[in-house]
Amino acid sequence: MIKIADGDTMTVLSENQQIRVRLHGIDCPEKKQDFGTKAKLFSSQLAFGKTVTVQVLNKDRYGRAIGLVILPDGKILNRELLKAGLAWHYRKFDKSADFATLELYAKRSRVGIWSMKNAIAPWEFRKSKDSRRLILQRK
Repeated sequence: MIKIADGDTMTVLSENQQIRVRLHGIDCPEKKQDFGTKAKLFSSQLAFGKTVTVQVLNKDRYGRAIGLVILPDGKILNRELLKAGLAWHYRKFDKSADFATLELYAKRSRVGIWSMKNAIAPWEFRKSKDSRRLILQRK
């Protein structure tokens, strides 16, 4: 792992080629959201500078690989972020019971984002930022 952009986006080096990876099935808080920096730090602590395996499941509209990042100890970074309460289960793109259960566990344990009274999902945060940008452009 050579670069961590945020909690759920990173760059790996494979055969001297940089590959941008978006973690499948989860959505971490944005950098300017509560817990955004913590999610990035968590991913960095587990993966940065380490040899990881990426199980690529798809590509997104930006050309990023969508996948599971398997850490040197065999744990899956996507799952670890959910367990730590540092990501939402992105049900729009993943229907797994496993990820839903991990999110529910974190909610019930009130860890990470779930310790907040009114946590805003990143997809809602991005919509609100986009709508504000459009309003400013119209003026």
